[in-house]
Amino acid sequence: MSAPIGVFDSGYGGLTVLKALEKALPEYDFLYLGDNARTPYGTRSFDVVYEYTLQAVKYLFSHNCPLVIIACNTASAKALRSIQQLNLPNIAPEKRVLGVIRPSVEKVAEITKNGHVGILGTVGTVISESYPIELKKWSGGRVKSTVQESCPMWVPIVENNDIETEGAEFFIKRNIGNILQKDKNLDTLILGCTHYPLLSKIIRKFVPDKIRILEQGEIVAEKLVDYLQRHPEIEDKLSKTGNVSFQTTESEKIFESKASLFLGREVKAQHIRF
Repeated sequence: MSAPIGVFDSGYGGLTVLKALEKALPEYDFLYLGDNARTPYGTRSFDVVYEYTLQAVKYLFSHNCPLVIIACNTASAKALRSIQQLNLPNIAPEKRVLGVIRPSVEKVAEITKNGHVGILGTVGTVISESYPIELKKWSGGRVKSTVQESCPMWVPIVENNDIETEGAEFFIKRNIGNILQKDKNLDTLILGCTHYPLLSKIIRKFVPDKIRILEQGEIVAEKLVDYLQRHPEIEDKLSKTGNVSFQTTESEKIFESKASLFLGREVKAQHIRF
């Protein structure tokens, strides 16, 4: 029986994480689940995000995923810890759920030179304060200053395929200018939303070369490879036939058309209900 790694996002951005995971772990099976019918999560309350994310995790567990990656910053910020601490011991103590925030934080701690870090994220991720909290907790004192900028227009720009437009440049330039003003000593910027790598060329235009920009897909993939090496009790359960499946709570046709933008290839999806 197939035992894939589950990859969950409220929408499409998690596909940038999946793409990096496929590259790093090509022999493994993956099941991607997008709750596209209820996206975006960023504007929803903590309780609602927690409820929706828990539904998705339970669904992936029921489809024989020993390990679930929450490839969504909002869900990682608002739901992951509660699921790990409150639900997992009762519903599936032998399974694991991981997010995207802690791997990003650990990477920042490794590479920042002066400890001045900026976070570009959705409104929900910024309001949650998850990155400043986690940076303080896991950076070993290396991060001295954290500033944030919410970028509410960036996800719609990506999902409407308006990347190569003057409007995209306008909003990206404005948000980058804002965060650079908040701390003139920034040396590291985290793209704290999995949609943002699709905007990386435009972002780079307005960010000084001295500032390192971190994209989450490669970081999460690197950290997952390390995690599986350290946790053979999970790794041994995973099936390895190189199969990747896609499921969505939205129309499969809509999902397939938008997913191709993120993955650079055509995919076939299945419509599901929780």
